[in-house]
Amino acid sequence: MDHAESLRILKRDLRFAPLIKKYGPPQLIQRGQKARLKVFDALLRSIIYQQLSGKAAATILGRFKTIFNPTSPRATKGTQKFPTPAQVSIMSVEKLRSAGLSQAKALYIKDLAEKFESGVIKHRSFSRMESQAIIEHLLQIKGVGVWTVHMLLIFTLGRPNVLPTGDLGVRKGMQRVYKLKSLPTPSEMERLAKSWREHASIAAWYLWRVADEK
Repeated sequence: MDHAESLRILKRDLRFAPLIKKYGPPQLIQRGQKARLKVFDALLRSIIYQQLSGKAAATILGRFKTIFNPTSPRATKGTQKFPTPAQVSIMSVEKLRSAGLSQAKALYIKDLAEKFESGVIKHRSFSRMESQAIIEHLLQIKGVGVWTVHMLLIFTLGRPNVLPTGDLGVRKGMQRVYKLKSLPTPSEMERLAKSWREHASIAAWYLWRVADEK
């Protein structure tokens, strides 16, 4: 993701220029930088984190990893490896649930692993695919929605042009920045973003910062 070009464009906008000055450069993946998580790992983590607090989800993720790393149960979350799709595919739902997963999430994770292991999900082709095509491709996985894929595109694949119209934080940030009376709809967001649409991932990072302000 080319932060320099995106910042150059966004600085032209009187709404974003002061935000860039206030918050500094965005903390996102730079073009050419290795993604922090593999696609499978990122989607697995996202499913576990759905509808949970960060602390609770992190605990479950740690237990989940321990299932596949039984020799190091006390290893920190950062040192435990994610399992491979093959490892998850052969693990029983009951065993997955022992980490604290709901029945639905355990089934989602099994479906995710099986689709990766069988080759249904062609993640190695993502570098040649448009963002919208990746969204449509990944929606065939149970438990994966548009928001999840938007986060993958921004934080794992480093796509510069993702506008997560379903993200509450981005909507709140846009409402404040544009002084709107109510949260914008997806179509309103697209209209307001027209001048910086190709750099929407960076813009979203600043909108999240605004939304986090008290």
